[in-house]
Amino acid sequence: MVRNKMEDLNNILFEQLERLNDDGLDLDQELKRAKAISTVSDKLIQSADLSYRVMKLRADITGDIETPDVLEEKHVKKIESKDN
Repeated sequence: MVRNKMEDLNNILFEQLERLNDDGLDLDQELKRAKAISTVSDKLIQSADLSYRVMKLRADITGDIETPDVLEEKHVKKIESKDN
């Protein structure tokens, strides 16, 4: 089972953005870190996009919808219908 979700990647990217804005840190070091994070993030996003496209194609063909684990949000509240 996938432990990390796209929500985690989003948090990491915002954390890096905050570090880049920190005047007390070595900018050259942070730029190297940011480039590495960006490179890995791009690959993760491409992979998630491929998973989404496969899921969509499968849903179009079979009618079955199964969201890839990596795309599921951690903190989603289930909405109950008025009839329940």
